[in-house]
Amino acid sequence: MKTDKDFIFGMHPVIEAIKAGNQIDKLLIKKGLRGELYHELMSIVNEYNIPWQIVPLEKLDSITRKNHQGVIALISLIEFQNIENILPALYEGGAEPLLLLLDGVSDVRNFGAIVRSAACFGAQAVIIPEKNSARITADAVKASAGALNFFPICRVKSLTKCVNYLKESGLKIIAASEKSDTIADTADLTGPAVVIMGSEDRGISRELLDIADIQAAVPMEGSIGSLNVSVTAGVMLYEVTRQRKA
Repeated sequence: MKTDKDFIFGMHPVIEAIKAGNQIDKLLIKKGLRGELYHELMSIVNEYNIPWQIVPLEKLDSITRKNHQGVIALISLIEFQNIENILPALYEGGAEPLLLLLDGVSDVRNFGAIVRSAACFGAQAVIIPEKNSARITADAVKASAGALNFFPICRVKSLTKCVNYLKESGLKIIAASEKSDTIADTADLTGPAVVIMGSEDRGISRELLDIADIQAAVPMEGSIGSLNVSVTAGVMLYEVTRQRKA
C-alpha cells in the first residue's frame, strides 16, 4: 500500500514539486490528457529531464482515488548522480573504476541487495535506466542494508549510449551471462571495468551483449541452472576484486 509520502498528485502540486527540486522517480500521466496546464507541465518535465510515462486511468486510480487530475509523481528516496561527473573524478583521484550497470532489474529487493554487494566489493556506482528499472523504495533501502542512503546511483536515458561512453573512456565491458562458455575466473577481469547484469527474466539485451568485451558466466554445479541476479552480481564483483588483488 502506497502512502502520500510516496507520491504527489495533481497538476499544480506536481509542477511546484518539480520546480522546488524534489527528486521525482517517475511521472505518470493519464492517456489522452490535454489542456493548458498539461502543456505547462510537459514543458517543465522536459526542462528538468523528468522521466514520464503515459498510463491508463486505472493505473492512476490504483495508486490513489483522490483527485489526481491525471498526474501522479512518484517520489524517489535518493538523489541520483551523473556518471559523467563520477567517472572523471575517479580517474582524477587515481582510482580504478569499477561500476555496475543493471539492464532491467525490476525487483526492489534484488536491486537493494545488488547495491549492498556493490558497496561491499568496492564498486563506485550503480547505473540504471530511466525505464524498466526497480523503484527505489523503502524495501529497496532495507535490502541494501542502508547502502542506498550513501551509495551513488546514476540514472541514464540510454544504456547503450552509456556503455559506449564507458567503453570510450577506457572501461572494460563485462557482461554476466549464464549462456557464456567463458567462466568468470578464467577471464581477464582486471583493469577499469563495468559489470553488466541483466533482468530477472530476459537477461542482458542483445545490443549490450554485442558491445561487451567479455561475456562471462559464474561456475555452476548441481541441478539448478542459474542464480538469483543479486547473488550473481555479488559473485562477479568478488571475482573482479579478487583478480585485482592477485
